[in-house]
Amino acid sequence: MRILIIEDQEKLAKSLKKGLEQEGYAADYLLDGESGQRRIETKQQDYDAVILDLMLPKKDGIEVCQSWRSQNIAIPVLMLTAKDAVSDKVVGLDGGADDYMVKPFGHQELLARLRALLRRPRQTLPIKLVVGDLLLDTSNKQALCKNIKLPLTVKEFVLLEYFMRNPNQVLSRRQILEHIWNYDFDSFANVVDVHVKNLRKKLSKMHYEQVLETVRGMGYRLTV
Repeated sequence: MRILIIEDQEKLAKSLKKGLEQEGYAADYLLDGESGQRRIETKQQDYDAVILDLMLPKKDGIEVCQSWRSQNIAIPVLMLTAKDAVSDKVVGLDGGADDYMVKPFGHQELLARLRALLRRPRQTLPIKLVVGDLLLDTSNKQALCKNIKLPLTVKEFVLLEYFMRNPNQVLSRRQILEHIWNYDFDSFANVVDVHVKNLRKKLSKMHYEQVLETVRGMGYRLTV
């Protein structure tokens, strides 16, 4: 899952990014409304949700969100603001936001609200994924292979989830990098190959070796 943070307080933006990455999300941040609006308009397929501040330079969060909705961009939006009046919340929600949080807020509550948004039927994403003998429960971050717990790192779990949401599809290294890591990540690094190799090793210990197929010159595919 990849999240875009649009927040002009860079310290807060960096803190949100770090907290999301510790939970296994990929995250990018931008510091003004115009840049955030353009990013989603041109790269909406790269993101699963947006954390959007209300008060932003160049263009405020309401204008940004209204612009997306007018273009039928249905990406989930969690709006942040220092304003806690009911009227302000109404304006934010009527402007197209899916949820609304008042600063300061607890990190765990933000994560819970974000998970709730990502479960909504816009993308019809199931919480439990089953491919062959693999079962992934995204709600409690548990992976099973042949009903035996599969010990995965955070990135390995997210990588396996991406494959399981796209079974029998060839995913290029570029696609995997952009979905699981960040735009500023070194795209020439062999990080994808290393993580796929480690994931294969763990599956191999479960006598489940052929599930991750290398498609030469193209990428990887989770075969069913």
